Amino acid sequence: MSGSPYEYPKEYDVIVVGGGHAGCEAALAAARMGCSTLLLTINADAIGLMSCNPAIGGLAKGHLVREIDALGGEMARNIDATGIQFRQLNTSKGPAVRSSRAQADKQLYRLRLKKALEAVFGLDVKQAIVDAVVTDGGSVAGVDTHLDVRYRGKTVILCTGTFLKGLIHVGLVNYPAGRAGDFPAMHLSDSLRRLGFSVGRLKTGTTPRLDAKTIDFSKTVRQEGDERPVPFSFDTKEIRRPRLPCYLTYTNEGTHEAIRSGLSRSPLYSGIIRGVGPRYCPSIEDKVVRFSGKERHQVFLEPEGLKTSEYYPNGVSTSLPYDIQVKMLRTIPGLENVEIVRPGYAIEYDFVDPVQLHPSLETKLVKNLFHAGQINGTSGYEEAAAQGIVAGINAARRVRGEPPMVLSRADAYIGVLIDDLTTKGAREPYRMFTSRAEYRLLLREDNADLRLSETGYRVGLLPEERFRKVLAKREGIEAFRKNLEETRLAAGHPLIRAVETAGGSPLRPGTTYAEALRRPEVTGAMLLASDPALRPASTEVLEQAELSIKYDGYIRRQEEEAKKLKKYEGMLFPPGFPFGTVRGLSAEVRDLLERVRPASLGQAQRIPGVTPAAIALLLVLLKRGEDGPPTTDSRGESAG
Repeated sequence: MSGSPYEYPKEYDVIVVGGGHAGCEAALAAARMGCSTLLLTINADAIGLMSCNPAIGGLAKGHLVREIDALGGEMARNIDATGIQFRQLNTSKGPAVRSSRAQADKQLYRLRLKKALEAVFGLDVKQAIVDAVVTDGGSVAGVDTHLDVRYRGKTVILCTGTFLKGLIHVGLVNYPAGRAGDFPAMHLSDSLRRLGFSVGRLKTGTTPRLDAKTIDFSKTVRQEGDERPVPFSFDTKEIRRPRLPCYLTYTNEGTHEAIRSGLSRSPLYSGIIRGVGPRYCPSIEDKVVRFSGKERHQVFLEPEGLKTSEYYPNGVSTSLPYDIQVKMLRTIPGLENVEIVRPGYAIEYDFVDPVQLHPSLETKLVKNLFHAGQINGTSGYEEAAAQGIVAGINAARRVRGEPPMVLSRADAYIGVLIDDLTTKGAREPYRMFTSRAEYRLLLREDNADLRLSETGYRVGLLPEERFRKVLAKREGIEAFRKNLEETRLAAGHPLIRAVETAGGSPLRPGTTYAEALRRPEVTGAMLLASDPALRPASTEVLEQAELSIKYDGYIRRQEEEAKKLKKYEGMLFPPGFPFGTVRGLSAEVRDLLERVRPASLGQAQRIPGVTPAAIALLLVLLKRGEDGPPTTDSRGESAG
């Protein structure tokens, strides 16, 4: 930057850097909560752009989208308004792991999200590359841009995606970019290093985009979405949109041989790429090498929109040379004559170790500076948006002088996500799975509104009208369940005959509806069919009552476990607690605690490598109200 920057003549409450999924949710949350907000983005035409697959949701990711909606966010409503195929996943499994996924019209999704931002009073959108974070006395003061403009802000949220020193690889060719077609931010991560942050390097990738005119869909398997789409947003009554199918095909030995022929020129296998890639979403060359005994891999051909002929071949993310990409694709049934519109590529980018964050997503090193999205080591639109809404809420609450909103692991998948990041860090791109949540029967996708709407309303983001609907829904569920627990089967009841016809063990007269419903073979639909008096209940009320009754024992058990978790979460370490000098802890445990600096005993308990004996010692110190002795045991004896 040359000379003194031009000071923009307006100070903002909140400055958001980045117009991806994290940045959009952060900016919308802060502005809707009444804060003057500035969104700075490298390309104002690419706000909300889906850089990778044109889809929202999926296993565990659908949970995040529903939770964002329950808090008052935008992602669920945006996909409901722009989706072109909707599917419920894992419907044959238990309710805890069922998830929603939808294909989006990529351009419509972007345009609607941009319009949502532009429509909010008090939210300015400006195009600029941010080069540095400006601080004053250990607190953030604003940002400097590449045009020598300084924007002052009381809080700043960095949502930089893959743009921090982004480097794209196609074979042995590489070039700087935040994604294909967009400039990178080449100086911001250096600014963060100067502030003391630990900055690392990660890698992700995307697939080629294909021209539909050159695809023979007759050689693939057509896959339709659900006939009656289930909306993501609890506020969407019904989805009435044109829909498109996807198509399934497979790689084969010819494909794998083509891939192997290009490995010597692969940036992954020639040592050019040094960033760590996502373990759970490997490139096709990685899959072929790591799973050499597998004869074929699935390829889903996904449409990118209603008014484009581009298709996304989900399953063949690659950074192989262009000629190998063509050779590989043309071995796949249906793609024998395919033309590539945009080649696949890998991208390396800088990220900041998320253990340097409080659970509020405020950084520990710089007050009033927040990080959200891929800068924290995550992958995926949904993970980014979830962090974005939390950062936006907490930046606004900081401006208003209010305590942060922190969601625990027992509250939400968002809580699991943020706790994992701030407690364990990110050694590879983090992706959400249902298996990461200990209390997943409590954190179902279908009850996100019942779990989080009160929080969204309390912090001032969820409108009162929506919250009142949730309260009415909760009352309806409770009343309906009470009715089921009190109503008994009379002799000759139609449900008794229905169970006998289905081959189930006989139901006795006098059995309550709730007792009958606890049987695996009895469903809510059977109850409705047997008693017309129940039919006025809404589908949502019936589903929630049925789930709460069928899984009552399991739910109660997880609720008890969650209470224990909250007990330890409430045991907070005083500011500046000297983890590094606590007598009785091993040097390894002290180093781990100093690195993470957990906010609570519960968080300390989840740090990998911190032993139960160490937790017991810390518990004693907290109960005594001590900060711990100033020096370590000279004998080096250890509880860890």
